[in-house]
Amino acid sequence: MKTAHAVWLSCLVGFAAIIVACTAQQPSDVSDVKPAPASERATNRSEPKVILFLGDSLSAGLGVSPDQAFPALIQDKIDALGWNFEVVNAGVSGDTTAGGRRRIEWLLKRKVDVLVLELGANDGLRGVSAQETKHNLQAIIDRAKSQYPNVKIVIAGMQLPPNLGLGYTAEFRSIFPELAHANDAALIPFLLDGVGGDPKLNLLDQIHPSPEGHKIVAENVWMVLRPVLEMMQ
Repeated sequence: MKTAHAVWLSCLVGFAAIIVACTAQQPSDVSDVKPAPASERATNRSEPKVILFLGDSLSAGLGVSPDQAFPALIQDKIDALGWNFEVVNAGVSGDTTAGGRRRIEWLLKRKVDVLVLELGANDGLRGVSAQETKHNLQAIIDRAKSQYPNVKIVIAGMQLPPNLGLGYTAEFRSIFPELAHANDAALIPFLLDGVGGDPKLNLLDQIHPSPEGHKIVAENVWMVLRPVLEMMQ
């Protein structure tokens, strides 16, 4: 019997063609960039520090309302603590690391204090070489640090189904911890931990989290992101 995680990984293969087909319909400009909904903030405080989520359909919250996507849930957690941070959701469905690399220049026109990199899954589903994916992610990190030397980097790890080839999937999985180590970045080991493969926590495609799934993803992110933000208080 397949484990829930194995079922989720196998679903990715069948879904790859859909993602590729949808990419042509995705906007390549930055009109999608949207601050996550937030509760009331004090108006007499200094300008909030910006947390930029640069990602794909997972960050964008494909299939759920914007306030149910995990970046918005992170904003809710921040607001509940009274911390002065603003989440900016720059997730675009179907985006790749190459797409994120093209978009980062415009996104950095506004000061970014924390960059959460949630890209790479679509590269893997297209069979993009792991080295190219790693190169693009490193270029995004380098550009962000060049513009804002004190920016904090958080990298969201992702995994691929083993039937794409054991060698490739292992090399792909290693991209994220290697980048985190090389750039002194915080690492979310597997963004969809506890969600991937569970039908009750995913939409009908069994790829994208349901609202309940996004709550768990938010916890996975928050476990790593909160200590980063605490140090910036």
